[in-house]
Amino acid sequence: MKPKATADKDQQAAVINNRKARHDYHILETMEAGIALQGSEVKSLRQGKANLRDAYARVDRGEVFLYNVHISPYDKASYFNHEAKRPRKLLLHKREINRLLGAVREKGLTLVPLKIYFNRRGLAKVELALARGKQKYDKREAMARRDAQREMARALKESAR
Repeated sequence: MKPKATADKDQQAAVINNRKARHDYHILETMEAGIALQGSEVKSLRQGKANLRDAYARVDRGEVFLYNVHISPYDKASYFNHEAKRPRKLLLHKREINRLLGAVREKGLTLVPLKIYFNRRGLAKVELALARGKQKYDKREAMARRDAQREMARALKESAR
């Protein structure tokens, strides 16, 4: 059994982030969902071999599925390996699914995974966001704001010397 501090470090190292999501979408709300995985997928995730770049979630027949998540095949799994881009079921309560379905249908929002991580109990979780797509001018405005913040920080650092 690992000491607690070491276990926390391992959990932080196994996080897969979707950096592009915050650039392409206005994040309105986030929630945590469990994810149904095969054994070889869990081992591959623990090694950090996954990609969320073009991933999205969709409600199909009362269930939520995650699409376009690439989890690389686990090299030691032999013929018991998994398919890299298969749809994966998300584990949510019925009322959460109904609320997400209503928001996506009425308001034109999208379900985007922000990160995959392991909680304290070692279970794989997905941070799912209700998001609205950004227009090109929104992206340029955000980049200009970031550059201005960087310049101000640089100027303050120079004046402190």
